[in-house]
Amino acid sequence: MFFYLSKIVAFLFSPLLWSIFLMLYSFKTKVEGRAKKLRIVSIIILYLCSNSFIVDECFRVYEMTTPDYDLMNTHYDGAIVLGGIGAIDLRLQKISFNCSGDRLFQILPYYYKKRINKIIFTGGSGSIEFANSFEGIYVKKYLQSIHIPDSALVIESKSKNTYENAIFTKKLMDSLKMKGSYLLVTSAYHMPRSMAVFKKAGFTNLTPYITNKVSGKRRFTFDHLFIPNVDALFSLNFLIHEWIGFAIYKLKGYA
Repeated sequence: MFFYLSKIVAFLFSPLLWSIFLMLYSFKTKVEGRAKKLRIVSIIILYLCSNSFIVDECFRVYEMTTPDYDLMNTHYDGAIVLGGIGAIDLRLQKISFNCSGDRLFQILPYYYKKRINKIIFTGGSGSIEFANSFEGIYVKKYLQSIHIPDSALVIESKSKNTYENAIFTKKLMDSLKMKGSYLLVTSAYHMPRSMAVFKKAGFTNLTPYITNKVSGKRRFTFDHLFIPNVDALFSLNFLIHEWIGFAIYKLKGYA
């Protein structure tokens, strides 16, 4: 129930949905003067939420900043990589990576340079429509295809969300008697919630390793400051979903 409710709440808080709703309502209302105001508000919401500079600043406030571990030589017992990194191509029976695939790709050099012993991937299906397309199974298939041995892989493929990522991974690692220091690998905007949830689940020796960070160096170019960008609107949806998710997790006692 919680899984479906979180999907619905995230959908209802979409800026694009509100903009479209206000615009449609402006054509339906019969109150004098209200239609024009609704259209103005709709356009303002759409403009602000697609403004690259504003969206970048929202991410900058929330995204975690960490040292550049790539420039260090620290060894870890493994890296826990969170799922949500692609869609399953059922015709070709493989995973098609999205921007969050950076979570996996950034950690591969750590394995090849022997800075980690194991790659622990956690992710099942976060989709309502394709509930039986377990991401972990296809990620394992991909890693095997690039010659990473099964002995270096630990795959958890039943979890549907971050809370289950933590709980199921802890149970699996405990069953394998895996202890030591681990990197927790996920997107920068997702790291605050992930660290809170994994610590609550009982992980004690975790180092956050952020990937695909949205905010970077502040830019003051004309296009970045003023021209609407659909990519900014798309990114903001992810951030709003994350804010809502963290708030719900706090209320539920998951984080």
